[in-house]
Amino acid sequence: MKVDLNSDLGESFGRYRLGLDEEVMKYISSANVATGWHAGDPLVMRNTVRLAKVKGVAVGAHPGYPDLLGFGRRYMELSPEEARNYILYQIGALYAFARAEGLELQHVKPHGALYNALAKEEELARAVIEGIADFDRKLIFVTLSGSRPAEIAEEMGVKAAHEVFADRAYNPDGTLVSRSKPGAVIHDKDEIAERVVSMVKDGGVKAINGEWVDLKADTICLHGDNPKAVEIAAHVRRALEEEGVRIVPMREVVR
Repeated sequence: MKVDLNSDLGESFGRYRLGLDEEVMKYISSANVATGWHAGDPLVMRNTVRLAKVKGVAVGAHPGYPDLLGFGRRYMELSPEEARNYILYQIGALYAFARAEGLELQHVKPHGALYNALAKEEELARAVIEGIADFDRKLIFVTLSGSRPAEIAEEMGVKAAHEVFADRAYNPDGTLVSRSKPGAVIHDKDEIAERVVSMVKDGGVKAINGEWVDLKADTICLHGDNPKAVEIAAHVRRALEEEGVRIVPMREVVR
């Protein structure tokens, strides 16, 4: 068995530092690098790509809404044309730095409110996937496991990686519990590791109400912006490897 471990990195901006990128990078196989609109800047993007190269971690674009003040977590209404071109623009920005470091882009994972909106707005999802395809149909589109956007991508001839979240609680319908609700974020590293192993080996996990939720786990998101991020990442990787699960870049899981 094999699975990808990803993390959202490169989210510092100017003199503001966010996340534990260098330490988290030791335990993941794919990095989602912020493309400057919700976080990140040219220096941060270049340094993050360079670090990924040194660590042997695959690189993908992490585009979001143009919302630095809100960290891309505020919904914005976009036309399909805007969405398509916003995505293409941000992929192109990261591609410049990847090419400068001799790396190929592996995937595209939308960020924050945009990621969540895709599951609710089919027209928006199609526009975002079209933007990815405009750049390179070989790029992998990362989306919530079992969601409609994954089906849309496959219908459009774009590979989709089904993503699960290590430290987030699930609703019975497979969506994530809102961060505004108690229990939405899980902090105990043992519980997180146990849930991740269940997602990979058993194909699902218990929802917040105790019901079983079927999940396809191509890639697991490990958040890198909390104080225990490194400890959790190391613990999750160790738990998976002890169960005989190989940690590999996304391109080796999604074919």
